[in-house]
Amino acid sequence: MDRKKIVIIGSGPAAYTAAIYAARANLFPILFEGFMSGPIGGQLMTTTEVENFPGFPGSIIGPKLMENMQLQAKKFGTTNLVEDVLEVDLSKEPFLVKGTKSIFSTNSIIIATGANAKRLDIKGSREGEFWQKGVTACAICDGAAPIFRDNELFVIGGGDSAVEEAVFLTKYGKKVYIVHRRDSLRASKIMAKRAIDHPKVEVLWNSEIIEILGDTVVREVILKNNKTNKTEKRKAAGVFFAIGHSPNTGFLNNQIVLEPNGYIKVEKGSTKTSIEGVFAAGDVQDYTYRQAITAAGSGCMAALDTEKYLLEKGYLN
Repeated sequence: MDRKKIVIIGSGPAAYTAAIYAARANLFPILFEGFMSGPIGGQLMTTTEVENFPGFPGSIIGPKLMENMQLQAKKFGTTNLVEDVLEVDLSKEPFLVKGTKSIFSTNSIIIATGANAKRLDIKGSREGEFWQKGVTACAICDGAAPIFRDNELFVIGGGDSAVEEAVFLTKYGKKVYIVHRRDSLRASKIMAKRAIDHPKVEVLWNSEIIEILGDTVVREVILKNNKTNKTEKRKAAGVFFAIGHSPNTGFLNNQIVLEPNGYIKVEKGSTKTSIEGVFAAGDVQDYTYRQAITAAGSGCMAALDTEKYLLEKGYLN
């Protein structure tokens, strides 16, 4: 069986940045990009204009940014495998990484599998409908887009994230509605008060969006009151899901310590996990920031942490 110094699992900004640094350090990384588990390149593959990644004052298309990162990783000697990781064995070193076609033993692993935004199955919100054409799951990433400015925007959710995103969107939208299926918010009291008191935010209680309408972009939503069963149509330019994220950790089979919310727990100030030689970067361990640039930064950290670990263990001599 082929033994490697480092295997990286994932294909977003964290994974590719880790691969760039590891490859430039002559670690000859193997990178499992995935295939069936989600788009190669991560969540940015479903994003159009990226305006907040440094170095691109004129913005850049999400898929193009990821293509550039992928090519840069390959340029320095990363071996990219277009296959999923089915399972890993972290019980002893060297670790075992089993993909759909390949199996490697390795001295170290960087997990950068990201997290997927939770979405409701609403007619009009799906791929090929209005997803990324006015429907999104990241207000901070997309809220400044021209299609949302000075328009009516709808945020689905009732927790702190929904309130935070709604208040953030008031900088751009004319009016922001929080659509919540219950009669009270799940958000903390201070966050709930912030939304209720904000002059540009209105909470639509006991309500849900049952359909999203438009032409090339979102134009209207159909709302249903789940108490009265009455429906109404309202103008809308954007619908934002704010119901949480799910970190992609299922393939680990609980071999690593996780946070209570399911994200990988890392040592503060580093990317070290509960298992020596296994590191985590990007959204799979970050439930606070969830931005491409912070993911890339943690990918750099993971590569440097891994190189130091391999050196201390004598694997680079």
